[in-house]
Amino acid sequence: MIAPIVITLLCFCSLHPTFGQDCPGRQELHGSLKQVQKLLSAHEATYMQSLRNLKKKINLLQSSAGKQSTRATNSTCPKLDMPINGRKLGKSHSVGHEVHVLCDPGYELVGSESRFCQESLSWSGHQATCRDINECASSPCLNAGTCVDEVNQFSCICAKGWTGATCQSPLPTFFVTMTNTSAATSPATAAAVTLPAATTGPFVRPSRCSIIQGTTHCTCEAGYTISGRDSNTCTDIDECELFHNGQAGKLCLHSCVNTAGGYRCTCPAGYNGTRDGRSCKDIDECATRQNNCTKDQMCINTYGGFQCVRVDCPKIPHATYVKTSPMRCERNPCPLDNKACSQTPNSFSYHYLAVVSNLSAPRVMFRVSALRPIGDTLRFSLLGGRLTRRHFTVQRSDRLTGQLMLVSPVQGPATLEADVEMSELERRVQLGRYITKVTMFVSQYEF
Repeated sequence: MIAPIVITLLCFCSLHPTFGQDCPGRQELHGSLKQVQKLLSAHEATYMQSLRNLKKKINLLQSSAGKQSTRATNSTCPKLDMPINGRKLGKSHSVGHEVHVLCDPGYELVGSESRFCQESLSWSGHQATCRDINECASSPCLNAGTCVDEVNQFSCICAKGWTGATCQSPLPTFFVTMTNTSAATSPATAAAVTLPAATTGPFVRPSRCSIIQGTTHCTCEAGYTISGRDSNTCTDIDECELFHNGQAGKLCLHSCVNTAGGYRCTCPAGYNGTRDGRSCKDIDECATRQNNCTKDQMCINTYGGFQCVRVDCPKIPHATYVKTSPMRCERNPCPLDNKACSQTPNSFSYHYLAVVSNLSAPRVMFRVSALRPIGDTLRFSLLGGRLTRRHFTVQRSDRLTGQLMLVSPVQGPATLEADVEMSELERRVQLGRYITKVTMFVSQYEF
């Protein structure tokens, strides 16, 4: 209010000089004008600064509105490629959803098993790949045998004179030396003769004898041996019986069939023979489409067969669940006043494992981790009755991870189930529950 009063006073004195005695002098008027100018300049600067601040706020609001509009039109993470020799579980790429990667038998996972679509529209973790497990890395073949790496197993090509799954057994050599007192040859003379066989047939062969310096040496072709004291007859060697369960091990991984002069290994249904002829390799009926699973079922390859499974979301009172991926069900948001709903599990995830019979224990079968933990405590526990606790237990491997442990071998065929619960707590108050349901298909064979 000072500037308007001063300006009014100056204008009044200039228009009415008769009141000059009451008006300020020229110097005083000049000083007042300078003060008015300074005051106007200060007001002008304040106004311009306020105008600039207002423009900045408007620009920030426009920029924020543009980003939200862009995110609304594109709220999904980039598509993840399916790993070679593996499969991807989960089709939704929206913010808040997970994608899981599983490798085929004989391959190990390198990278992140689970990836989460973040609000920044990028995936958590690292790109996963499936790397072939090199079963020959430990040099399992003995006695100069050559190891051949195969999917989920190995085979050995043995050097001459050796046999067995790992070339651990020498091939048997059978011969007989007999003094022939009726030989008419001189000591320096040697002759080769073939003596007549007492009988003939696929499992009986005549021997081959050489007379050297009055001594007869009789031998048999490979796979046959001299029959007792009768050096004229060679009988078939039953390799299946000879190497059944001795210290050298079995000739065949599964079943051995004796043949004339040799043997043949066979494999059960669901397996193919390997190149060495002694081992068996599982057939992946899911990958080769040798299964009868319907479109709404998922094919799970097992050792020696397959299983068709279908994941249906559980029906629990006070809560409803929807399937967000083929292996996961999540609870719909609970009303604020519905305490019973908030106590139900937040999600159910389903996982299937294929193992061989009598798998050695203890060993880790599955791990459960929290990607975005809330609260101050994570608690892991095993749900189920006496049968579940007979074979499984849950241990913590680090602050954010619990692991399902197999504590005793399982004789197949069998199907076992275990539920692992992960609870998030804040000052001992439960914030969320997450159930992981693990189903283990145990083969009837140990390979």
